[in-house]
Amino acid sequence: MGYSENEKNASCRIGDRSTSDVVVRLRTEGGRDEWMYCHSHVLIKEAEYFSDRLSDNWPTCQIIDSRNCVEVYCQESDFDHHVTFLRLLYSITDGSDSDIWHGVRNALGILRVAVELRCHLIITSCVNYLEAVPWEEAEEEEILQIIPSMGSEAQSILARLQPVNVKAIIGIFLSAVRFATSSPPPSMNDLKNSAQEQLEYMLTEDDDAPLLTADDEIKTEVRECVKRLLSRFNNLIDSLCEPNESVSESGRMQLYKSYVIDLSWVCQILIKLESMKEFVNSWLDLSEKMVKAIEIAIANHELLEIKLKLVEVTAKVLEAVGYGNVILPTAKRIHIVKVWLPFVRVTKPIIDSATKNGMDEDMVLKMDGELWQSLESAFVSIILALPSNDQAEILTEWLQSNDIQYPDLTEAFEVWCYRSKVAKRRLDLLDTAARD
Repeated sequence: MGYSENEKNASCRIGDRSTSDVVVRLRTEGGRDEWMYCHSHVLIKEAEYFSDRLSDNWPTCQIIDSRNCVEVYCQESDFDHHVTFLRLLYSITDGSDSDIWHGVRNALGILRVAVELRCHLIITSCVNYLEAVPWEEAEEEEILQIIPSMGSEAQSILARLQPVNVKAIIGIFLSAVRFATSSPPPSMNDLKNSAQEQLEYMLTEDDDAPLLTADDEIKTEVRECVKRLLSRFNNLIDSLCEPNESVSESGRMQLYKSYVIDLSWVCQILIKLESMKEFVNSWLDLSEKMVKAIEIAIANHELLEIKLKLVEVTAKVLEAVGYGNVILPTAKRIHIVKVWLPFVRVTKPIIDSATKNGMDEDMVLKMDGELWQSLESAFVSIILALPSNDQAEILTEWLQSNDIQYPDLTEAFEVWCYRSKVAKRRLDLLDTAARD
């Protein structure tokens, strides 16, 4: 009665000297030397390397212990993987049993041996396993180093690491933007924060280029999302400015803080997209109401957090205006200074005091000193671009203030003094030159 190939494999065991007809001699440069008693019909069927070595066409044939001998040289680090590979030749059927691989690193080692000895069944089984299981970060780096040199059979392992097509990137970017600006309930804050972080990362140029370059269509969709967020924020501010006993002030102020945090993030995105103009105008339109809502609110630690976030967003808005990235008419530039200069002047000492006196145990009020400096510079830049009389009015109010130290408008004052003193002479020279 004839036997199938699987039955033949099952009827013999690796290391069985009584039935073995070939020795696989595993050797390393370090002198390690191990004899594996095998069966030629198994080796020839499963691995092309052994099929070539044991064929009549191979020029030399070694004999050891009255058997054909095939020497295989390997690195010490791969020795155990070679042993495992030879054992798998006797047992593997389709490789669907994950227990035989004992993890990603072991499977990678066996795959290296299978590629070297040209065993397509084990190559396929390793690839299927590595494609399906999760990788740790270190394993992923190892895969990136090893797989590219293994030929086409192993390349599908890298499918999860391949660049994504532009359409897919745009799709996930816009979906994430819509969610990140949708003001979800507090129970979803962690999800929202994660989406915001990843969106910013997608647009950031670091060691790698940004994941996508925004076109007009993307910018338009982002602006629409921001517009809806600002509309909801405006409705909340209106409710805060009017007494409403049916809704607790604490709940509304918590929502106020959430909106301002989202708007601070929105600024980062819009700056990267070079699309701050509409936001700046909307922020300017809401400024007086925002400040009024804060002024009538009950003072508490949460209110300080809100004030700090308002300062952060305002700093980005003022930078955009002060450095000419967003062009506003004179009246609007005067308005933005007159609303936010007093607010910032009063807010900074309060925040500094809270931080200094240990009221801010969680350090949520900590603000980068560079941001305060940047905000001050933006005020100076905007003021110096105003008509002289408007500069004089703002500087007069600053000099009369009890909080003269911040923002420090000394530079603006010095430039105004110089310009004012030489103005008549400079303009007379221009008139003379024009007449000549």
